[in-house]
Amino acid sequence: MSLPEQLLLSDLLRRRVRCDQGIDHGAGTVAWMHPPVHRLLGWVSRPSAFGTRREVWRLNQLRGLGELEALVKGDPAPTDQDTIERLPTLLQAALLGHRDQALGTVVDAAVDLSTGAIRHYLISRSDPRLPGSSRWRLSPERINDQGPGQVFTSLQELDDLPLARASVRQELLRRSRRWRDQVQDLGDRFEQRVEGWLEEPPWPEPNADGSPAADAEGWSSGPEPWDDQGWDRQRRAPRSGAPASHDDPWI
Repeated sequence: MSLPEQLLLSDLLRRRVRCDQGIDHGAGTVAWMHPPVHRLLGWVSRPSAFGTRREVWRLNQLRGLGELEALVKGDPAPTDQDTIERLPTLLQAALLGHRDQALGTVVDAAVDLSTGAIRHYLISRSDPRLPGSSRWRLSPERINDQGPGQVFTSLQELDDLPLARASVRQELLRRSRRWRDQVQDLGDRFEQRVEGWLEEPPWPEPNADGSPAADAEGWSSGPEPWDDQGWDRQRRAPRSGAPASHDDPWI
């Protein structure tokens, strides 16, 4: 069973550990990492719901991933909960930005399984236990310093980071912003078109001899064909070769 090139730490910890002897060693609990170089060394499982016994697995013992299990080879290193609590980690550390303002919390990490290198951390602005909350990617290069429970950066705000996963609220805000920009763009185009209409003369100017001028489409602005006076003149005018008569030949 092949391993993916990259895996989220949370996906590893949620699986139960099963060794090559078929023994279930319990679910993963915490990561074993080396924060100064941003590397995952392994992880810890809890073989029993009772007791303080814990088992530490090296990352290179991982051989495969099932839907609910992490398959390992070899024996774990036994330890206890007190020792585990002293392991250094950046998970659940507060992310501090410019002037040390709190921006969020480090809640996860993307790990290269071949080397253990952490490619980026995932940052949550709200409680990470809330389903559907947003995640931002923080690369190790953007970390200026780190200490127990704190990660220092030069970020002005959390939105300076690329968004890895948008929450429902964040997605609605993004769509609303896009719709607002589209409406504004349509409004600007309509305003420009109205201004162009107002700058043009409403009627064509007459020719120098006083005859009505044709508009841009070649239509004359003279009397309309349904003008009553013009119709009366045409009706009274004699046809060529016919005697002039004021009587209507149809009456």
